[in-house]
Amino acid sequence: MEKSVGDSNSRKSTDAHGRYGIQIGYRTLSIRVDEKVAADAKPKKSADPADAIAAIDVHLIPTDQVYVRYSCSPTVGLESAAVERRLKDGKNIISPPPTQYWLKALNYIFGGFNFLMWIAFVVTILSYKPLGQPPEAFNLGVAVLLMLVIVVSATFYALVDWNANRIMKSIKSLIAHEAAVVREGNQQLVPANDIVVGDIVVLSTGDRVPADLRIVQMSSDLRFDRSLLTGESDMIPGSLDATSDNALETRNLALTSTFVTQGTCHGVVFATGDRTVMGRLVRMSGETKFKLTTIQREIWFFTKVISSVALSLFCFSLLLYGVWLRKSYPGYENISNAIVNSIGCLTAFVPQGLPVCVALSLTVIARRMAKRNVLVKNLATIETLGCISVLCSDKTGTLTAGKMAVASIAFLDASMKAGEIEGRVAEAADPRVYAGLDAMHKITRLCNGAKFDAGTADRPVAERVVKGDPTDTALLRFSEALSVPSLNIDTSSLLSSSRRLFEIPFNSKNKWMLSVIEVNDVVDSSISEKQSRNWIFAKGAPDILFRSCSTIMTSNGSVVPFDAFAKEQLSVLQSAWSNEGQRVLALCRKPLDVFKGDLPPSDLEQVMYGEMQDLTLVGLVGIRDPPRPDVPASIDVIRRAGVRVFMVTGDFKLTAAAIARQVGIVTQERIDTIDDIRATKYPEDIRPSLVKPSVDDPIRALLLTGEDVATLTPADWNVIIGSYTEIVFARTTPDQKMSIVENIKARGDNTVAVTGDGVNDAPALKASDIGVAMGSGSDVAKEAAALILLNNDFASIPVAIEMGRLVFDNLKKVTLYLMPVGSYTEFMGVFANVLLGMQIPLSSYLQVCFSITNDVVMSISLMYEKAEADLMLRKPRNARTDRLTDWRLFFQIYLFLGLMAWPCCMAMWFVYMHQNGLGFYDVILTYNQWQDGWKGKTADELSNLVNTGQCIYYVTMVFIQYGNLLAIRNRRVSLLQSSPLWGPRRNLIVPMGMVGTALIAIVNLYGPGLQKVFNTTPIPAMFWGPPFGFALAILIVDELRKLIVRTYPKSIVAKMAW
Repeated sequence: MEKSVGDSNSRKSTDAHGRYGIQIGYRTLSIRVDEKVAADAKPKKSADPADAIAAIDVHLIPTDQVYVRYSCSPTVGLESAAVERRLKDGKNIISPPPTQYWLKALNYIFGGFNFLMWIAFVVTILSYKPLGQPPEAFNLGVAVLLMLVIVVSATFYALVDWNANRIMKSIKSLIAHEAAVVREGNQQLVPANDIVVGDIVVLSTGDRVPADLRIVQMSSDLRFDRSLLTGESDMIPGSLDATSDNALETRNLALTSTFVTQGTCHGVVFATGDRTVMGRLVRMSGETKFKLTTIQREIWFFTKVISSVALSLFCFSLLLYGVWLRKSYPGYENISNAIVNSIGCLTAFVPQGLPVCVALSLTVIARRMAKRNVLVKNLATIETLGCISVLCSDKTGTLTAGKMAVASIAFLDASMKAGEIEGRVAEAADPRVYAGLDAMHKITRLCNGAKFDAGTADRPVAERVVKGDPTDTALLRFSEALSVPSLNIDTSSLLSSSRRLFEIPFNSKNKWMLSVIEVNDVVDSSISEKQSRNWIFAKGAPDILFRSCSTIMTSNGSVVPFDAFAKEQLSVLQSAWSNEGQRVLALCRKPLDVFKGDLPPSDLEQVMYGEMQDLTLVGLVGIRDPPRPDVPASIDVIRRAGVRVFMVTGDFKLTAAAIARQVGIVTQERIDTIDDIRATKYPEDIRPSLVKPSVDDPIRALLLTGEDVATLTPADWNVIIGSYTEIVFARTTPDQKMSIVENIKARGDNTVAVTGDGVNDAPALKASDIGVAMGSGSDVAKEAAALILLNNDFASIPVAIEMGRLVFDNLKKVTLYLMPVGSYTEFMGVFANVLLGMQIPLSSYLQVCFSITNDVVMSISLMYEKAEADLMLRKPRNARTDRLTDWRLFFQIYLFLGLMAWPCCMAMWFVYMHQNGLGFYDVILTYNQWQDGWKGKTADELSNLVNTGQCIYYVTMVFIQYGNLLAIRNRRVSLLQSSPLWGPRRNLIVPMGMVGTALIAIVNLYGPGLQKVFNTTPIPAMFWGPPFGFALAILIVDELRKLIVRTYPKSIVAKMAW
């Protein structure tokens, strides 16, 4: 639905015949031109995108010819009928590059550890035929099982990937992309997808360019960010004339997906959707490059290490057979059996459940993020957010609600609350004592970049929709609501009697906005000011504009010199308002004798800069922007998680400090300044990674301005990053914000997140490790960010941090769960077979089955584990040094849990053999003696003993994992405080997984088909019980370890704790 955002009192030609004559003229022309546009809009399918870009010539024709070519009026825009016709040419949507499904399929089939399964499959087929003489059904069964593993894994990866993408696409659809266009003589908001060729689009600071435009009107300071097209981050100035024959180089075109970083402009659409330059480039370039996130790098590193070890052991096992066992112990194994047993090195050493759990974690994250309306451009970046050690946050619209309202106004001799104005005037004996309100009203209304939506003009002022900056919006609502008949203050009459001639929009470097206004009636002024039809109106930061003022207005409209006493008086008032958290603006004006409107925009801008002196300071306006209600509690949670929160804002230092205190960023009474930094001694020649506050250091607060930041040396930055926990950076420019982020990243191994919503935040968002934008923010900020809070919910940030930590924590638990039994214990069986001459205690089938069914079913439950109580009380993980697997984890795997698990399994194997008359040395080191007649047993009896022993070993592994799982669920907390059946850590998938893995074991042992093919068999009843005892023993031992860790946190046991 279209919404008009044009001013309801927008200037219209008084010559009705002339206006409609133009309209009719264009209407007559459109019959002929629409056909040409439609024809041009449908290029031949064989057209080369590069040739189509080279053929663009709209930038080379005069502005008036642009209107003629695309059949639109410079004042009326397009009519509804023309829009309807042109919409038939297709929506303004760039088709995504064609997905290379074959590459995706290959990744699913061979990704993770599947390529090792393919190797195992191929060699198993070879061991069946031609190496198997005669071919054994067991080998073929193992090959079929391996293929089933590959198919199931690939299908699972594909389904999880599809599901995660589906959830994120549904969230992405919640972002509304709209554009302001001129249609039927009104400025309207329309969906960006509905823009057509010939539309006149109105762009302002922060907007994404919705289609390819030829610029026809512009402010002198117009700048674009073309980094998506060119890769260059420098701002490109706009132009009305061609600066190059090349459409990609000229500056009088605004191309799709670029951004307006400064200024305003009007442009005529000459291409939409796939016919835009960006659309054609997408067709030429195909898919974007893939970049690994931190967790993906960790998994890839772990996969490479494990795969290399597994392949090495597999080759070593075959080599041993070839050079030693085959010659020294002929008859011990044939080549077919040697290959199948060696496959155990691949299946035993590989934690097949890990890639499954990584894939599953994406779906879990996607669902949780979707519930909070958080858009994550790459789900895997959530883990990076869990690593952040510093959060740099903008103030306006991020920490504050972005719902600004004028709270106070002041002249030299009077100040009042905004709600008291009309009452004060009514109570005055002579309303003229507040004549200065007229000048203040004019400046707040006419020197303003915001506009009301005409479709909501019938609503109360506070409820009308406004397009514009929050500060301008506050002033617009204030001036619209201000009506004082006794002083002739009326917005409607003001708009009808004035015209804007020139404008320099607000930018973060100047920190002021200037408008040149032609006023048709006489402006009330002091005798000391000249009567003039043209006026310069300016508003901006008081500390900047005070320098340009020579006179000041009193409440009755008279003008007096702006001397030191007056400056001191207003500075004190500014400080008082700022300490209350108000943003303070100075309002200024100056009569303009001559306006040289015929000058080029850039020259005219320089003239206006020269006029920024000898201004009259009309008064001050205080704007209140309350903190978001969820921010203080969120910052408290973030700080307790060991993350330092800094404020980086362009606002005045006292306002910034006041808001920082209100939201909890600053808690100290004393706030240091740059002088305290320079007086602090910090170790020289210290490694950058060590520049960070110590746990024992006192909390110190610091306030720096942009001017301070510009003078900082590397030694100063060491003091700042290494000594301060609470920092406020005020009056900073976008370049300084980016410099702040880069200096923080360069020290202390910090992972830096930046939150923001404005154009001036975009450079810092790009420079950070994780950029977080508000859903109500500018298009530039949302493009630069990795995370978008669609509901502007700051409380989602600590949740995302917790989820990032939880993902890493759970993957660590999965690794710790899989390796001791599913890898270490299985491998010890293969080791005993190859090197110690014992029959393999776990068949290749049971190895593969355990790794890809029992272990996966149980490990999935770990991905649904909730956060441990201390997760958000730990220090942030150092993404550069703390790996998924470190020496503590390997100690836990191989010298603690694994060292209890495999001897238990092996003991059950030997106990069973002993019950059947075979002692320890009758089983081990037997090599080729294990054959018919060994210890008086036939070959069939020996074979049955091995088959049953293998099933006992398997069952022991299955139930020992119960103890491992319950022990691994918590790093330090006792199971008694974190039951999976009740309480805050309830996870019913744990008992479901236990039941599932037990059922798999029963099916393996009692399934008739499996018994026939894979030689599985039921086991004696007595061997079902002890594995539960082993599991309980492992759990008790680990509970004792945790007790020691909790009781003696500085002991060697605590230092080795994972």
